[in-house]
Amino acid sequence: MSHAPVLISERHLTPAEVEIVDRRRRRGQLLLTIGFQAGIITTLVGVLWVGQDLTQSPGMVHPMFYWACITGTISVVCLLAGMSMRRGFHEFTSY
Repeated sequence: MSHAPVLISERHLTPAEVEIVDRRRRRGQLLLTIGFQAGIITTLVGVLWVGQDLTQSPGMVHPMFYWACITGTISVVCLLAGMSMRRGFHEFTSY
């Protein structure tokens, strides 16, 4: 099976530029990992505690709901940033 073609913008890079691109893609993989882990935490918090927190906490005091919102936002931001940083990388591998 042949390899996917290299992007046009990456065909004539110097070794220093290749290192920069690799570093960007590794950072993108890190952000994807953080995003998936934050998504798992958000799911667990949302399934286990948010409903109880919203129904039984008085007034505007809903710490588990706020925590789920914050981790959900972190998850979405990290996933989107990670996908944009890994653009052009045709393999799904871990470092």
